[in-house]
Formats: sequence, structure tokens, C-alpha cells
Amino acid sequence: MPKFLSFGQDARRIAEADSVAVIGLGRFGTSLALELMASETEVLGIDSDEAIVQSLNAQLTQVVRADSTRLDVLQQLAIGEFDRVVVAIGSDITASILTASLLLQLEVPVIWAKAIDERHGAVLEQLGVHKVVYPEKDMGRRVAHLVRGAAADYLEIDRGYAIVKTVAPQHLHGITLTQGGVRATHGVTVAAYRPALGEWRNAEADTVLHEGDTLLVVGPTSNVERFAQLR
Repeated sequence: MPKFLSFGQDARRIAEADSVAVIGLGRFGTSLALELMASETEVLGIDSDEAIVQSLNAQLTQVVRADSTRLDVLQQLAIGEFDRVVVAIGSDITASILTASLLLQLEVPVIWAKAIDERHGAVLEQLGVHKVVYPEKDMGRRVAHLVRGAAADYLEIDRGYAIVKTVAPQHLHGITLTQGGVRATHGVTVAAYRPALGEWRNAEADTVLHEGDTLLVVGPTSNVERFAQLR
């Protein structure tokens, strides 16, 4: 498969830098790859769809049409020389599992893989994939919390523990966080705040909040959701 040789040389160059290989350039893989590029991380993108590859040709460090379920192809693309590889294949579970298995065979140090459901994820974990993610499920859970509560944004740090962005409730205006008894009364911690016309700052015990301030609040999910509903 000589057409991959030049790609393999480029891939080796990329692998020596701060780089990630993303296999599968659907909506999730493309979004991930472009975000990595925006953060100045070099990205090798791989997909079996020529149209997708062409559409991303000028947007990623290198992008190639290839079959990631073939060991010889991955070797020619120097995938084993990458420290981090993401398997973002979602529509073809068999291809996802085969690709992950080959990456493990190549002893890639860190492998992330997208799972479409619990069974898919369980197989990936049993193979030894280092980190399995569930984009659709995680996004659904996040949106559900935003719909149910009054938070401006929500991030689940771990099951049952979260961070929310919300406005400073009226009963905390003009007093310090200690005087407001935030931890004792609400069971949450105000980690940072942003004045209405200012920038984000770390919150301290003597921080005084005002109307229009935005807060980042950390704590048990039920507690931060209740706090976000205060006005």
C-alpha cells in the first residue's frame, strides 16, 4: 500500500510533537480534532470516508483515508509512535473494537475510545482501553440537569459531584462568603466568581459578592442544583 508511505513519514513527525491521532471523523471525532487543533495540539485524523477526509484536509495537521482495522495500515501510519490515540468510531462497533484491539497490540500508551452504549463500553474496557467515553449519554445527562435547574452551565466531575455556573443569590449580596455561611448552609463551595463587568477570580473566605456576579460552585450534585435555584 505505497500511497500510505508519505503519510507514515508525516505521521512520525507529528507523533514527535504534542500530538494526538483521532481515528473516526464523524461529528464527535471531527469536533474533538478541531478543538485539539485550536489548542495548538497537532492532530493526525483518520477516516475511511474520502469525502470527510477531503473536507478536513486543510483543517488538521494531517488527515488520511485508511482502514484502521488493518494492522499493516496502522503501522505504516506510525500510530504506535503516538502517545495518545482516540478511537472516535461510533457507527461501526466491530470496527471500533478491532481498532482498539490493534492499538493495544501496538502498545499505544494512552487510548481513549468512544462507546455508543454500555455493552460497547464494557467490551472496550475488557480489552484494556484506558478511558472509555459516552458522548451522547454524557451530553444527555448534562442537558437534563440544565433543563431541570437554573444553572447557566453544568459539568459532572464524577457521579454525584458537579460544578455549576450560576448567578450570586440575593441573600449573599454585600457580605463575605464566610458571613453568608455558604458551606455550612448549602453544602457547596464557591470556587470562583466573575463580577458583572470584570474577569474571573478565585473566591476566598472574605470575598464579597454583588448583584450580577457569576459564580462557579462545586459540590454534591443535589446541593449545587439547589444552590443554583436560589435567587
